[in-house]
Amino acid sequence: VQLQASGGGLVQAGGSLRLSCAASGRSFRSYTVAWFRQAPGKEREFVANIDWGNVNTKYADSVKGRFAISRDNAKYTAYLQMNSLQPEDTAVYYCAAQFIGTDHSNRNQYHYWGQGTLVTVSS
Repeated sequence: VQLQASGGGLVQAGGSLRLSCAASGRSFRSYTVAWFRQAPGKEREFVANIDWGNVNTKYADSVKGRFAISRDNAKYTAYLQMNSLQPEDTAVYYCAAQFIGTDHSNRNQYHYWGQGTLVTVSS
C-alpha cells in the first residue's frame, strides 16, 4: 500500500484546512488509518486515528474538538479536517495505515506511511 498525503498549506490562526491521504491498494479498506505530525525539533506525535469500519476514532487531547478524522473506503482516502488552527499546530502531517500493535499513539506500530504534507499556521 502506498499513501499520498496532501492538502497542507499556509493558513492564519483560527482558519481551517482539510488534509487527504490517498491510498493505492484495496487492502487500505481493512486498515486502521492514523494521522501523526512532527513539528520542527520535536518528536513525531499522534494526532488521530480511525478504524477500518469508519466507526471508532481516537484523538490526541491537543486536537480534540478541533480536528475530525474520516475516511471514504470507496475512494481509498482518509481525511483530517482541521478547524480553529493555532500556530502550535504547525508541523509536517503524515498519514499512516495498518496498525499492528496495542498502542494507537505509537508511531512504530503502523506499517505504512505517506510522505507528509506541511501545515503552517501564522499568528
